[in-house]
Amino acid sequence: MRPRVADVTAGLGRDSFVLASLGCEVQLIERVPVIQLLLADGLARAAQDPELTPIIERMELIREDSIAWLRRQAGALQRPEVVYVDPMFPHSDKSALAKKEMRLFRDLVGDDGDAELLLAAALEAAQNRVVVKRPRKAPLIPGPAPSFQLEGKSGRFDIYALKKLER
Repeated sequence: MRPRVADVTAGLGRDSFVLASLGCEVQLIERVPVIQLLLADGLARAAQDPELTPIIERMELIREDSIAWLRRQAGALQRPEVVYVDPMFPHSDKSALAKKEMRLFRDLVGDDGDAELLLAAALEAAQNRVVVKRPRKAPLIPGPAPSFQLEGKSGRFDIYALKKLER
């Protein structure tokens, strides 16, 4: 059995789709109305493909502010086992431009100025883990230090282990 995951920065649902394809039940929380509409449309179209239907059935879109949703989950019986956070990467002054798609996305969404509040709410709501996706050289989000980090060439995952995953 795979863990229940809440992707509280769902965006266009790419990371959520990967998690659902691995067998996780995923709640996609997205607060930006135009992104919610794009995501809902993408999920509806994907559900029409018989090969994707079993994956899409494990994905639930929640159109709400992530922090408010997480705060309600903190006292719930069926709160998520894992909370996945992928805040908008901090603006960089590097000379290489981000992909056109991400530049447009940043224009629509803006920076995540409340990443610290989002992390605090995630830590209160998650049963077992909080996983934060960051650029490899980005500073930690202010708050407690992660239990450990997994680094790649350009990104890293800050992992906050709260309790052992049972399975």
